[in-house]
Amino acid sequence: MPEHEPPTGAWELPEEFRLLAETVRRFMATEVRPLEDKLEHDAAGLPPELLLPLQEKARELGLWALQTPAEYGGAGLSVLGQVVVAEEAAKCRMGAFFPAAGAFGGNPPSVLFKASPEQFERFARPIIEGRTGKAYTAISESSGGSDPARAIRCRAERRGDHYVLNGTKLWTSHALTADWGVVYARTGEQGERGGISCFVVERDTPGLSMVPIEVMNSFSPAELRFDDAEIPVGNRIGAEGAGFALASDFLVRGRILYAAGPIGIAQQALEMTVEWVKDRAVFGSRLSDKQGVQWMLADSEIELRAARLLTYQAAWNADLGRDVRVDASAAKLYATETAFRVLDRCVQLFGALGLSREMPLERWFRDLRVKRLGEGATEVQRMVVARHLLK
Repeated sequence: MPEHEPPTGAWELPEEFRLLAETVRRFMATEVRPLEDKLEHDAAGLPPELLLPLQEKARELGLWALQTPAEYGGAGLSVLGQVVVAEEAAKCRMGAFFPAAGAFGGNPPSVLFKASPEQFERFARPIIEGRTGKAYTAISESSGGSDPARAIRCRAERRGDHYVLNGTKLWTSHALTADWGVVYARTGEQGERGGISCFVVERDTPGLSMVPIEVMNSFSPAELRFDDAEIPVGNRIGAEGAGFALASDFLVRGRILYAAGPIGIAQQALEMTVEWVKDRAVFGSRLSDKQGVQWMLADSEIELRAARLLTYQAAWNADLGRDVRVDASAAKLYATETAFRVLDRCVQLFGALGLSREMPLERWFRDLRVKRLGEGATEVQRMVVARHLLK
């Protein structure tokens, strides 16, 4: 058999992404985390007097609207670049749901990049420019959020120049503070992928009400109730019945970015834990001298490396324009499950202190438990991978 030269060197990120990660890492350490220390443990975002100066500093560094293409006024980062930033930006107490405490500005729901020019200027432009905050995306319902083609029952009926929307949406993040959101509703027959349409719904729409849903993590999603809510036809994005096709790309790529944040949180927790066990004395020696502790740390490091590589690979393939449905599901599943497992070990090694509100670990523990469900539960991701294998 012919001999092959072994590869030389180690695989690593391109230099531009390494520099980007270092910039974000430094920004988090010097700008974000000191501000967080001024807030109560479960704070959900920074107050305006702290957030606005922080955002100005982020703009000066070019860390603004990172997911928005450059032609629309954003940073135009590739998916891999977004993943690198998402991992580092999660390394703060509120990082699971407020990366970098909101310093990097908002990105409109990706479906808005397929909207008409008029819709884009009206709804998306103010978010990109920082004049308004986040917009929400409402897909999930009580009938289930993982299979929207069959689960969506919220119905929009066209009547002349408007649609009448009736139904309920659940678990909608950021709805309580948003000026508007994207709502997916059924305009065709139940179970049809082509029977779902996408609408921009403004906060002051008559017939729309919102109720906070108290959950275990640090801020409340909302239940959205539509009771004969009238939505102008001009607020429909794309053609009638094309909503599911518009959502698919958002859902798949969103899973890749979703995977990166938990990796960052777990990595931060692991680094804190390593320092703790090196200093902690028990039974006549340091905690780090115990083989059982060493193996917990080693397993955590190895699993996080694997999760990171899966996520980088999914992002790389997305940037190459490949079909990344399986890549995204594998990354989301492994990253969220791994991060929760690593964090559980860190809490264990910190002992009672890990459960206290003196540390960010207990908040991260709650937030990462939620992450195993968001963007499609672990079991749904297994189903996606299994279908690919058996097809």
